[in-house]
Parts: sequence; C-alpha cells; structure tokens
Amino acid sequence: MFTPLATFSGFSVNSLEKAKEFYEQTLGVEVEDTKGMGLKLHLPGGSTLFVYEKENHTPATYTILNFIVANIDEAVDTLSQKGVKFERYEGMPFTQDEKGIARGLKNGMGPDIAWFTDPAGNVLSVLQEK
Repeated sequence: MFTPLATFSGFSVNSLEKAKEFYEQTLGVEVEDTKGMGLKLHLPGGSTLFVYEKENHTPATYTILNFIVANIDEAVDTLSQKGVKFERYEGMPFTQDEKGIARGLKNGMGPDIAWFTDPAGNVLSVLQEK
C-alpha cells in the first residue's frame, strides 16, 4: 500500500546564493540552508518547498509557485519597489493592466494575478482570489 508520510515539491535554480537572497530578502520567505544540499523554503500556511542548484538549469516556462495575497495591488507595488519586474503575456482572454495584473475577478474569469520570475528565470505569481 502506498502511504506517504508527507509531501513536498521542489525546483531547480542556477544559483543557490541568488535564490536565497531573493526568496528571503525580496519575498520575505523563511529560508533554511540545508548545508550544500539546497534550500528549504518554509512557505505561508505550513508548506515547504525544496530548491536545489542544477548546473544545466532550464527555467520553468509555467508558474511554479503562487503567492496568495489579500490585496494584489499592494503586493505588486511592494514587490516593484524591491526591484521585481512583472511579466506581460500576449494572447490572454483579457489584457493586463499598467501594473501587469490580469484582472480575472472583474471579468468573471478566475483570480487577479500578476507574474514575475525569480533570479533563475522560474515563473512565480501573486494572486488575489476575492
């Protein structure tokens, strides 16, 4: 019988040092250095995520981590002030505003969401569900 005791996910980066600085200082995530193995991110809500360095790292072309926020405008403004640049994507069912936020709530098409990348190029987002 398959009976896992716990679960966690992981992804690669090209520099643990840059990842640690970004996730800890820019995003405010608690980061635990596992002494050469990688980084353990302690995420809001109690989840953990393992980040490891990979020599031939290729950034994920899809969203690997979503941060749910109470106010997306405040989150985008705060991250922008910390140097985060928000992505723009063509071909969406509705356009992103001047901040890079896709306003799904007012269009009845899911959450409000804005995408950005970590230093390794992996796609992340902030989103507001209501």
